[in-house]
Amino acid sequence: MIKPNSLNLPKFFKQKYSHFESLTPIQEKTVNAGLLKEKSILACAPTASGKTLVATMAIANILKQNEEESTNHKTIYLVPLKALASEKYKEYQSLLTNTPHKVAMATGDIDSPQPFLAKADLLILTTEKLDSLMRHSVSWLKNVKTVVIDEIHLLNDPSRGPTLEIVLTILKERIKPQLIGLSATIGNPEVLASWLDATLVQDSWRPVTLKKGTYINKELKFY
Repeated sequence: MIKPNSLNLPKFFKQKYSHFESLTPIQEKTVNAGLLKEKSILACAPTASGKTLVATMAIANILKQNEEESTNHKTIYLVPLKALASEKYKEYQSLLTNTPHKVAMATGDIDSPQPFLAKADLLILTTEKLDSLMRHSVSWLKNVKTVVIDEIHLLNDPSRGPTLEIVLTILKERIKPQLIGLSATIGNPEVLASWLDATLVQDSWRPVTLKKGTYINKELKFY
């Protein structure tokens, strides 16, 4: 059993999660698989099983390097929707309050390099926005150390999938960052993990028991 306070992560992380008695199974498995050693990970686990904290640990790990080594490494948190971008921005802005680290958000509304992004340590971006920034050849891209891909199963989506695939392909070829893929449902996780050059980490634990049943004629019957 791994406790958040026992991890070699910054003080702000330990203070935020000090009330957690231990990591969830998927969190512990990713740590054991090399998450904090900058190994690429594909984490597949049910909704509410703790996948966001997997991303947060990876982000905090890079920020720790910036603190200790005076580096300017960046992390990208990639999301498919603007609403999710806003949610993650608020979450990480709260986490990094009273720290020297800066978080910024950009969606696909403006097709420009948006210079303010160069000053941020953590960038919350939609896939389309990252695609736009890469086409503008932003100079800070070489400083990206880790990329989190939330809802990575959308690679199979007919509308968003191709752009995400192209973006990840370019990132792998140009800068070879640590990739953290997060998903609750992937039909072929082994194939995807191989393509990402990542370690596949799976777990079925969920905080609430999943029940299956049918609702017919205003009557609910569980299997």
